Amino acid sequence: MPVAEAVAALAALARPVAPVTASPDEAVGAAAARDVVVEAGRPAERIALRDGWAVSAAETTGASPYAPVRLARLPAWVEAGDALPPGADALLPPEALSADLLANAALSADLLANAALSADLLANAALSADLREIEAEAVAGEGTRAPGAELPPGTRILAAGERVTVLHAFALAADGFGQVAVRRPHWRLLVAEPDTLAPVLRAWIAARGGSAEIVARPAGADALAAAMRVPGADAVAVIGGTGPGRRDASAAALARAGRLHAHGIALRPGESAGFGEAAGRPVLLLPGRPDAALAAWLALGRPLMAALAGAVPDALLLLPLTRKVASVIGLAEAVFLRRGPAGAEPLGGAELPLHRLARADAVLLVPPAHEGYPAGTPVEVLPL
Repeated sequence: MPVAEAVAALAALARPVAPVTASPDEAVGAAAARDVVVEAGRPAERIALRDGWAVSAAETTGASPYAPVRLARLPAWVEAGDALPPGADALLPPEALSADLLANAALSADLLANAALSADLLANAALSADLREIEAEAVAGEGTRAPGAELPPGTRILAAGERVTVLHAFALAADGFGQVAVRRPHWRLLVAEPDTLAPVLRAWIAARGGSAEIVARPAGADALAAAMRVPGADAVAVIGGTGPGRRDASAAALARAGRLHAHGIALRPGESAGFGEAAGRPVLLLPGRPDAALAAWLALGRPLMAALAGAVPDALLLLPLTRKVASVIGLAEAVFLRRGPAGAEPLGGAELPLHRLARADAVLLVPPAHEGYPAGTPVEVLPL
């Protein structure tokens, strides 16, 4: 079966899982179940973006060291994040007050820079007249954030299907969203012992907001079929046993457990992959060889994971190839890549040894109609 046809058939088997709630930091990587929109704008009032003197910009017009301006009232000192007092709409730096006047008032520059002016000191009648005199002009809004400007009302922080990033989590927490609805597909990975591939898949699934349990794969077809029907997972992946070997029973077991939709995908490596359904959920058959299993997971498991999560397609990177890539007409081919300053270096595809596979940080899926690409061709690659 061609890869594009297999992906479409898998998507038809998948249904987005039920939403669950999670804190913003716990939701990172998962797909949002619904839009998240800001209701009340933030901040509620104008705040300071740095430490300084809160003033009305209109009262500072023309102020300079050669022509200080005396304010109608004593400027208030505010810290970053503080709300500005009524009537203030701008912020002046600590040095905006006359250095001579401050020296005459026996205030050190360090004391001023550290904002260590106590309320009692500022209230001193001997200082109040001098401290109204400033040597810098402020522009309205300078050094401040206007009400509603940080998170305007109606802003959509997250769209349904969008994966939650660290910065999304930061914005959600800042706006007071203690919980966000996400979809977290749960996988059961049936593996033969000993196994080293399942932990890698589990880590990838977790990074995409899902979860996975690793279960020992029974040897016989009947026992494996029964394991495929065990409830408690949204999807099942069987690793190994997909080839023509005498003990390879994954395809036969899936046919007994439910329905085998395809066994044999036009994908290199990964030709012996397959899929179907059992107990009303999709089942993915992955080859046991690492390069073939990873290629089949990226070509089939990744879009199936997105369908279960109701997620939008993953973003691809456009990078030039540092060397040519040759491919066989009629087969989609997974080529593992290493990204660098000059572009993407092809490491190989089928039968790639582990010491080279371990260097890969991206993959290129060459369509079946292409014979490959010459060096320097910009191609869309999927980061690993």
